[in-house]
Amino acid sequence: MNYLARRVSVCAALLVTGLAGSAVASAQTSALTLEAAVARALVTNPTIAAARLQRPVDAAALDVAAERPNPDLAFEWSKETPRQSIGATVPIELGGKRQRRMEVATAGIAIGEADVARLINDIRNDVRRAYFTTVAANRRVQIADDVCVLAQRARDAAAARVLAGDVPESDLTQAELALASAESNGVAARGEAAAAWEELLALMGGPVDAPAVLADSLTSGAVPSVVEATRLADEANTEVRTIDARLVEQAALINLANALRVPDITPGATFTYGAQPEFRVGWRMSVGVTLPVFTRHHAAVTLEQATMARLRAEHDAAVARISGTVRAAVARAASAREQATRYETTIMPLALETERQAQAAYDGGQIGLPALIQALQIARESRERGLQVGLELQLALADLERAVGAPIR
Repeated sequence: MNYLARRVSVCAALLVTGLAGSAVASAQTSALTLEAAVARALVTNPTIAAARLQRPVDAAALDVAAERPNPDLAFEWSKETPRQSIGATVPIELGGKRQRRMEVATAGIAIGEADVARLINDIRNDVRRAYFTTVAANRRVQIADDVCVLAQRARDAAAARVLAGDVPESDLTQAELALASAESNGVAARGEAAAAWEELLALMGGPVDAPAVLADSLTSGAVPSVVEATRLADEANTEVRTIDARLVEQAALINLANALRVPDITPGATFTYGAQPEFRVGWRMSVGVTLPVFTRHHAAVTLEQATMARLRAEHDAAVARISGTVRAAVARAASAREQATRYETTIMPLALETERQAQAAYDGGQIGLPALIQALQIARESRERGLQVGLELQLALADLERAVGAPIR
C-alpha cells in the first residue's frame, strides 16, 4: 500500500502544483491574442528585420543606375612635334540609356517591397499555426490533468471496494496502472506544450517578459465565402504582386535592351604644345562613335522578350492555381468549422456526461472497473478528438490564408 500511496501523492502533487501555478499565472501573466502575437512578430522577428534591409540595397542600386560616365583625361609626351598634348573625351549616352537603367532599378525596389510583403505574410501564417498549435498543446495538458483526476478517483474507489471485499485485488492493480498511464500522458503533454510555446516565441522574436495566456480559442475565426476569399486573393495576393512587379521590371529591361542598340558618341578636345616654330599652342577636336558592324544587340532584346513571355505565363498559371487553391481551402475550412461546431455543441457535452455517469456507476457498484476504464477511455478519446477537430479548423484557416496570400479576418 505504500507504493500505491506514493502514486496517489504524485498525482495529487501534480494537480496541486498545476492549480497553484495557474493561480500564480493568473496574477502574473497577461492574455496574448493572435493579433498581438502577429504584431509582435512583425516588429521583432529577425527574418523580417533582415529582409527589410534589402530596401537600402535597392535604393543604392537606383543611385548606381543614375550615375553618368566619367570623362577621360590623357597627357602625351612624344619626340615628334607637337611634343606635348593634353586631351579629354566625354562619353555621351544616347537612346535614353540612363533613364532606362533608372527605370529598371526603380522596378527592383518594387520587387524588393513585394518580396518583403510576401515574407511578412508567410511569417504571419507561421505565427498563426504556431499560436493555435500552442493553444491545442495547452488544452491537451488540461485534458491530461482531468484524466489524472478521474484516474485518481477510480483508484480511490477501487481501493475502497477492495478493502470492503467487493472486488478482487486486480481491480486496484488496473486502477493503479490507469493512474500511472495518466501521469505519463500528463508529462508528455506538458513537454509538448513547452516545445510549442518556444516555437511560437522564436517566431515572435524571442522571449517575453512573462509567460502569457493565449486568449484565442480553437473555435475562433470566421470562414469567408468563396466570393470574399477570391476577391481578397485578387486584390492582395503577395505572390501575384511579386510577379506583377517582376513584369514591370522586365518591361523596363526590354526598354533598356532597345536603348543599348543606339550607339553612344564620345566627343573630345586636345591641346598641343611644343611645335615651334610652326606654333606654340594648338588644338584639335574629335568625335568617336561605335559602329554596329558585328552586332546590333538583337539577341539581348530577344532574350528579354522571351523572359517577358515566360513571366506572363507564370502570372496566368499562378492566378489559375491560386483560384483553385482558394476554393478548395474554403471548402475544407467550412467543413472543419461544421465539425468543430458539432463537437463543441453536442459531442463534447456528451463525452463529459459519459465520464460522470461511468464514475457514478462504478462508485455505486453498478459496473466493474474494466467497464469504467473503457468508458473513461472512450470519453477521453472523444475529448481529444474534439481538440484535434478544433486544431484542424485553425490549420484549415491557416491554409486558406496562405492560399489567399493575404491576412483573413
